[in-house]
Amino acid sequence: MRKLTAANLMMDIAMAAFLLLQSFAVIAEDPKLQTFTGEYGSFNETNSNMFSVTSTAAISNGGLQLTPDSFTSRALTGYYSGRILLKRPFRLWEEENSVRNVASFNTSFLINVYKFHLNTTAEGLAFVIAPDLDVPTNSNGQFLGLTNSHSDGMEDNKLVAVELDASKQYFDPDDNHVGIDVHSIISVKTASLTPHNISVAPAEGARFYNVWIDYSGFTKVMDVYIAEQSGYWDPTPKKPGSPILSADLNLRDHVSQYSYFGFSASTGNDMQLNSVVRWNLTIHHFPDTKTDRQSWKRRWKIALGSALGAMLLILICASMAGYCLYKKRIAYLNHRLGAVLRCLPGMPKEFRFKDLKKATNSFGNNNKLGQGGFGVVYKGVLAKEKINIAVKWFSRETTKSQHDFLAELTIINRLRHKHLIKLLGWCYKNGKLLLVYEYMPNGSLDQHLFVGGDAEPLKWNLRQQVLSGVVSALHYLHNEYDKKVVHRDLKASNIMLDSNFNARLGDFGLARALDNEKTSYAEAEGVMGTMGYIAPECFLTGKATRQSDVYAFGAVLLEVVCGQRPGTKIAGFQFLVDWVWLLHREGRLLEAVDQRLGNDYIAEEAERLLLLGLACSHPNASERPKTKDVFQIMSGTMPLPTVPPFKPAFVWPATACGAMDMESINTQSITNSFIISGR
Repeated sequence: MRKLTAANLMMDIAMAAFLLLQSFAVIAEDPKLQTFTGEYGSFNETNSNMFSVTSTAAISNGGLQLTPDSFTSRALTGYYSGRILLKRPFRLWEEENSVRNVASFNTSFLINVYKFHLNTTAEGLAFVIAPDLDVPTNSNGQFLGLTNSHSDGMEDNKLVAVELDASKQYFDPDDNHVGIDVHSIISVKTASLTPHNISVAPAEGARFYNVWIDYSGFTKVMDVYIAEQSGYWDPTPKKPGSPILSADLNLRDHVSQYSYFGFSASTGNDMQLNSVVRWNLTIHHFPDTKTDRQSWKRRWKIALGSALGAMLLILICASMAGYCLYKKRIAYLNHRLGAVLRCLPGMPKEFRFKDLKKATNSFGNNNKLGQGGFGVVYKGVLAKEKINIAVKWFSRETTKSQHDFLAELTIINRLRHKHLIKLLGWCYKNGKLLLVYEYMPNGSLDQHLFVGGDAEPLKWNLRQQVLSGVVSALHYLHNEYDKKVVHRDLKASNIMLDSNFNARLGDFGLARALDNEKTSYAEAEGVMGTMGYIAPECFLTGKATRQSDVYAFGAVLLEVVCGQRPGTKIAGFQFLVDWVWLLHREGRLLEAVDQRLGNDYIAEEAERLLLLGLACSHPNASERPKTKDVFQIMSGTMPLPTVPPFKPAFVWPATACGAMDMESINTQSITNSFIISGR
């Protein structure tokens, strides 16, 4: 039972007063929702100025043509994306904690998805709620004009979409489904359309489908209905009695307060018409500014003034007491965390915050080296020691940020290897979390691989030197350190270069030490890392293993030799690795070598590294070489494994789970086995 103290009593009074005041505020302040209705039976010059048309999209032939609508208007290659949105933004949620704090909407639209070649499909289209009118660059192919390989999954996307997908990716249930997307093309919920006799891109040619999407701001539920239109001009299509797809979704948590409504679509290897030919939209939204209700509010204030006067006085007193208790508790927690950090074995130097502030010129923008999901990195100079440093300031000053801070600090403070970034010290004051690293004068590897203009690319001998250093560091983390460590975010931008271009593996924000007898690490947040470097099995298990680190190293190997990012779309392929596998199959492997090198490389070594990159990129974790084998292959003491000419299929569940460097997996809990074939 809780103690009855003066502080507790004051807090209870303050809470009661707050709830009462909040109730009055809802009555007096909550604005009326406004209704927008748009009915577009066709699209033409009279209403085209209401829409924002981006990229290759167009309004023609009475419809919204989200991707080019004929052979004559496009080249004979795919890879297009476009958006058409209403130019007007809508206010979808209210700042105040009111009863009706999220907007509602319902929409219906008629689509025509037509395949120019009846035996091929080309991605699909989506109804989208977006924070702005722009279509992301490189959002063609699987990205449906919504995201791209760099931004997919980021909460900053602030978008929600209902996709009608006609092309199967490894994370899709099939090539004919509807899905609800939140910040990502990997849907939070999907439903196959085949059991309903619905085909997004029908094989028999043009068919029209009506789609209804209903969202309630009260229940926070989104429902999607789809039915075939009996005739193109049917003015009253019959809505099905039950939704094909339904999901709990609080828009306030995912979209910008002011958002735009419309459509996006994309094509990939093949051509396809993605068109919306009719659209109805009704939105019950909040007004942009408060309406003139001052006289009404004034009457309420006069009526409530005397009652609230005494309550406000109590509230102020209680709030002051609560604030003092809060500050006291924060001070205690800060002291406690600082004390814990000082007691950790092998802890480096503790820096004073004011010294780091002075060293980085008050953390000015001119000193910023980079920014990631966990924080910002600044360059600094310690005046007394006369040395350059890199200071990482964790951006989220919350319990989660403390967890990230402690995870990185407790791992890296005991690591000792010449190819790992050296931790110099730490700082923790008033919730501010900072780590101090040695400064790398040559920046990150990707800055030298992807130089612009006439800048000279990284020389071949330096590329080999960097790769040798990285694999040495990875071998240390996986096999030589007393606890097995998975890095989970191995990529070119996390490989730093010292003054002699020696590799230093850094950014241990996602790294985790594995417990005894464990071979994988799973986190409630799900798949962590960067697209193109994430192993296929991680999307299913949500677990990071040493073998998923090997996959990421394979991506880095190909990236360094080819001078292309892993997510590069090249020669009709979505990823660099698929193109390299094709060249291997056709006996043209050396054509993958960075053309900027000319003949300034050793052919035998390049071929060996490319084959090793493919071996590490094997879709099935159990078939990839172990880290110690990769280390020996790189050092020339072990021959290359056999690399098949065709990219193997990704099989799940694996047929040899016991051979995988993972925790044993209960295959009984997996209801559907599937295979994703390589090209």
